[in-house]
Amino acid sequence: MLEEILAGLVVSLLGSGAAVLWLHRRRLRLLLPVLRSADRMRVSAAVLLRVQDDGGYVLFHSPRRPGSYGPPGGVAKYSAGARRELERLGFHEEPRSHPDMRHDLRGFVPARALAGFARWWSRGEGRESAAECLRRELDEELAEVGHAHHGVDLTGVDFTPVRTVLDGPHRVPGQPYRQLRLIEVCDLDPASPGATGLLRLLLELAGDPADEGIIRASVFDIEYGRRDRCYIQPQSAYLFGERRLNADLPMMR
Repeated sequence: MLEEILAGLVVSLLGSGAAVLWLHRRRLRLLLPVLRSADRMRVSAAVLLRVQDDGGYVLFHSPRRPGSYGPPGGVAKYSAGARRELERLGFHEEPRSHPDMRHDLRGFVPARALAGFARWWSRGEGRESAAECLRRELDEELAEVGHAHHGVDLTGVDFTPVRTVLDGPHRVPGQPYRQLRLIEVCDLDPASPGATGLLRLLLELAGDPADEGIIRASVFDIEYGRRDRCYIQPQSAYLFGERRLNADLPMMR
């Protein structure tokens, strides 16, 4: 009788453990670098906007990767109040020459701090929210493609979450470190002030063959990595899935 009770407890514990592992299977990947290496890890945390219609997904030209296009959005920024926590995690911001990239959540942490960095990001404290990041990035990126005076008030535009992607950690070709990307994908909230005007603007610009700053790309284009003469940046695949399909394109130095 006692043996049957003990056997039942063991089976129950094993079942519970397996259930916990399954629920947290995505974050378990973050523990592997700690077991494999004590080296530093490259991390970046970004927010992307999904804008689509029957013609495909809206993509913006990237001045830092000329000839290539990717989703609106970009790397989020941390606040001054988060510096102590990021320092505790051993985060070192990646050096950038452009002043707009200061305080970007793109840099390096020790391998042992990888899970802690992911937890800090998921709390949403001490950094831009998805909405704050996207409003700033949209304003900057519209200006970069020649529409600085776009006439849309982005202040009240809001967004709804679609998915959170954990990309990596994986090796970076030619580099002595692994890399982890944390990415939030969002849709426009059509009920928010200014959202309808912004959507109309983006679709009109993407449908204008004379405007090379914004294009539409189909799922096939994104999977293939090109649309005519345009390269499609690999993070575009996160607009419809959780896996990138092509290699990164190097930035201009």
